[in-house]
Amino acid sequence: MSLNDGERALLEFEGSWWTRPGTKAGAIRDRFGFSATSYYRRLALLVDSPDALAEAPLVIRRLRRRRVVQRRHRFEGAAAPHPYR
Repeated sequence: MSLNDGERALLEFEGSWWTRPGTKAGAIRDRFGFSATSYYRRLALLVDSPDALAEAPLVIRRLRRRRVVQRRHRFEGAAAPHPYR
């Protein structure tokens, strides 16, 4: 199954949102017309997709690392070491 245009747009946006002025939530609303919560739900579905990994490997790997850190923090508490330090 390949990615549709909307999924590609989500990955492209996630890879470059900081280059745009304003807040990320505002940019999501302006570009996609839905809330940041909906955006993150859709993005979470893409994280485990092999097609998304092939389309945007850097973005998907970054999102996967962030998910691991968040899960570790949730289960081990605030004392969990940060992997990037």
